[in-house]
Amino acid sequence: MNNIVFLETKRLILRPWNEADAEVLYRYARDPQVGPNAGWLPHADVRYSRAIIRTVLGRAGTFAVVPREGNGEPAGSIGIMTGESAARCRSETEGEIGYWLGVPFWGKGLIPEAVGEILRYGFEELHLQRIWCAYYDGNIRSMRVMEKCGFRYDHMNPDSYNPMLQEHRIEHFTNISYEEWRKKSGNAF
Repeated sequence: MNNIVFLETKRLILRPWNEADAEVLYRYARDPQVGPNAGWLPHADVRYSRAIIRTVLGRAGTFAVVPREGNGEPAGSIGIMTGESAARCRSETEGEIGYWLGVPFWGKGLIPEAVGEILRYGFEELHLQRIWCAYYDGNIRSMRVMEKCGFRYDHMNPDSYNPMLQEHRIEHFTNISYEEWRKKSGNAF
């Protein structure tokens, strides 16, 4: 995943983050309804958002979720981690998806659409065999995204410690195999 990748769907462009996105990132990431649900603190200022772009969102496999109908600004983020960068993967043929979306864009089906494209990318271009996704207890929106996208419930960790938030939470894990995705998406060969 060293090359710069752009992905597209009917309503979205998934593109790399850049430091010019810091203002819009701060606008959505400062909202306390967003970060804590995904496991991170609300952003304190634009400088912090810029640093997050450089250190986290700028990694290969992480994309700004940009609605086609809009001003070209990101509405959220989605990424797929593989290998050593993916905390929950059990082998090199597995990946893990993470995502978040700014509150003004909730309820429009944008993240399920982005997850669908990331699944396609992970299975068809990265040749993964299984993709994981997790949500914290109570994050019903994220759970529903996973259900819509065909993920199956696998297990939970009743005592998952989040060092950023300095708290223990219940974390639920889901996954989808390449075969399950292929059947669900109609890509049977």
